[in-house]
Amino acid sequence: MNVDAATALVAAELARAAAPCVTASFQAECMVVVHMLRTIRRDIPVLFLDTVHHFDATLRYRDEIAEAWGLNLVTLRAADPSPGLWRESTDACCGRHKVEPLFAALRGYDAWFTGLRREQSPSRASLEEIEPFALADGTTLRKISPLARWTTADVRDYAREHDIPLLPLYDEGYTSIGCEPCTSRPLHGSNERSGRWGGQKLECGIHIQPGRRV
Repeated sequence: MNVDAATALVAAELARAAAPCVTASFQAECMVVVHMLRTIRRDIPVLFLDTVHHFDATLRYRDEIAEAWGLNLVTLRAADPSPGLWRESTDACCGRHKVEPLFAALRGYDAWFTGLRREQSPSRASLEEIEPFALADGTTLRKISPLARWTTADVRDYAREHDIPLLPLYDEGYTSIGCEPCTSRPLHGSNERSGRWGGQKLECGIHIQPGRRV
């Protein structure tokens, strides 16, 4: 774990950005990145996707952290939510409840911080710390993933060193936590995200540039 490199990257990119934001699903990686950002810019917008399918534990934890840390929490939600859409199509459900509201919101920012890591899954193995991300309307942001090269142990070590409480669902064996109907404990120990969508896919779409596929 190179904390100095990650924090230096965060500082440099915040100094460069006119309108930065960070997305947070309130998983461990998200909380580490938010913690780093807040040491420099306490009011950075923290974008949370309310998919109408979250675990109750996730929502309780979000509210507790948002209050304790004084987060500038921005909750995004589909204009026309469709609870249960995942039963018909997980792609349609993710598209409506995650991709559409996030991509619409990102048009208002020029730098997007994430907690993505290479180790999380094969779909993220080539992740770079800084990448351009182009939206369908031509808007291009700098997408910054300060923890790209970190391991799970690195994340846990940082959280422990900085007294960051983690989502209680980790204690129940979950390693990647999204919407309740489409999240299970990992199917394969080497792939943290293998418990998402029954192992049928690895990404919801918010980290895939429009027009591209994983």
